[in-house]
Amino acid sequence: MPQIRRLPDELVNRIAAGEVVERPAAALKELVENAIDAGARTIAVSLVEGGLDRIEVIDDGCGMTPDEMALALERHATSKLPDDAIEQVATLGFRGEALPSIASVARFTLESRPKGAVQGWRKVVDHGAQVEDGPAALPPGTRVRVEHLFAKVPARRKFLRTPRSEYAACLDVVRRLAMARPDVGFSLEHGGRRILALQPGQGLVERVAQVVARELKDNGVPIDLERPSGSGAMRLGGIAGLPTFNRGVADHQYLFVNGRPVKDRLLVGAVRGAYADMLARDRHAVLALFLELPPEEVDVNVHPAKTEVRFRDPNGVRGFIVSGLRLALSAGDRRSAQAPDAAAMGRWQSEPVGPDPAPALASIFTGRDWSGSTTGVREASQAWRGQVANVMTAPNDAAPAGRAEEAAQLPENFSDYPLGIARGQVAETYIVAEAEDGLVIVDQHAAHERLVLERLRAAGADEAVARAQALLIPEVVELDEPDCDRLEGAIDKLAGMGLAIERFGPGAMLVRSLPHALAKADPHKLLADIADDLAKHGEALLLGEKLDLVLATMACHGSVRAGRVLTVAEMNALLREMERTPRSGQCNHGRPTWVKLSMGDVEKLFGRH
Repeated sequence: MPQIRRLPDELVNRIAAGEVVERPAAALKELVENAIDAGARTIAVSLVEGGLDRIEVIDDGCGMTPDEMALALERHATSKLPDDAIEQVATLGFRGEALPSIASVARFTLESRPKGAVQGWRKVVDHGAQVEDGPAALPPGTRVRVEHLFAKVPARRKFLRTPRSEYAACLDVVRRLAMARPDVGFSLEHGGRRILALQPGQGLVERVAQVVARELKDNGVPIDLERPSGSGAMRLGGIAGLPTFNRGVADHQYLFVNGRPVKDRLLVGAVRGAYADMLARDRHAVLALFLELPPEEVDVNVHPAKTEVRFRDPNGVRGFIVSGLRLALSAGDRRSAQAPDAAAMGRWQSEPVGPDPAPALASIFTGRDWSGSTTGVREASQAWRGQVANVMTAPNDAAPAGRAEEAAQLPENFSDYPLGIARGQVAETYIVAEAEDGLVIVDQHAAHERLVLERLRAAGADEAVARAQALLIPEVVELDEPDCDRLEGAIDKLAGMGLAIERFGPGAMLVRSLPHALAKADPHKLLADIADDLAKHGEALLLGEKLDLVLATMACHGSVRAGRVLTVAEMNALLREMERTPRSGQCNHGRPTWVKLSMGDVEKLFGRH
């Protein structure tokens, strides 16, 4: 039988390096985090060949004495935990593995000088072996150089990507840390070429816009919300791009927890849920979210690279982010692919959808009662049908007498109407309006689809959808025992959504009712999907999102169809309703509802400019 033996320190460090330093970007992340924790006001990063040949980080932080430098190169030595309360950690780094791990797989040069010291000190470690230890001339602060990463570990070196790919990963690291600390100045050079130059003391929105995309500042809404938490308060800040300002990949979503850049599945899922009915499936939002909560409410020590976190109340965190994003977008998003000028946008009303549509728009909504009353039939089989009578009645072709004339008498004051005054209809599909600064073209079906969905929500249709449809014969669904345990723990929440279940033995659940809107769903597949969702997120999210999709589908079928002739009064009423409805810049499938052609563009078409 083989004997148990202690591993040599060199091998231990190389094993730790495999967890902490998987590529140049990981080493760079550790070094920049150390500089931030040292209180640096400016940090300069220099790369050669994407960090494969050299990484250099210079800061003006507190610096280290020779004895502290020697201790920093030992495993599990750190200055960032004043006591043993690791759950109270307030710094970016705290494991004490980074420097010795990096030094074991590269030529590592550490130079530092504390403020007020006569001279600095240099230590050089070449793949785990110290080769130099002596004085050095440098200004107060610290300079770290990592050269020839994995040069003596060919098995690791061959798995690294091309210099271009490694550089892209390093750039992403610097961007994320620069956004996390707008009070710190950052500069980045690659191969002698200046890539980033960020001044210290910037505002959060200004820093994010400069790092991510300058257009984000004009195509996003600021977020600043706070909610009481278990032992303090949760706060959500940052900037969220409008749904029409999107990308084809999710690489432009930057998430931070207590100032720490993270890539957490729960947070990513919350962002996707918040934008669910505003983006097409293959498009992704652009945003930077900063979540602050008490340290004891989040565990940052679940991943060696500290890129994942675990929340004590994941359901509360996700709900806070989803509701916060939707609130911010509903207050500031009435824009489409081409927004009007800022002054006109400022005149857009910010209140939520009112209880009653405009008089002329009532001809489109066909006399429906939008007062929020839910006095429809209460029986399970008639629950939603009672709402259909209120909000989904087929539209009439003519406006009610008197209302059309009233709405047609609109003042010709374009500045009061960012979407302009209706001038006609093209192809019985598109409304053409004249605005103060151009022509506005509206897709009548897409626009009305959004209005109907918001009206359904305002009228309490979500509650109507969630009413239960009792099954004539309860159905037994067999699942794995862990899945049944998860579902049993969520019985009360699922019942509130209209899904009544109970435990039926170790490996089965009994389904007694389904949400009325999902009455024809397969109980086996529905419960299996919810169980998977519970295992992934810790909360039954899928059912709520499915019900929201049902609302969107109902809104689509109940909207003004392309090909219907509208009166001028109806067109103007539709434009006015869009101006005061949240998220009216895009339909429920993420497509734009209107576009604007500026007068300058029109004049260019005719050669006037």
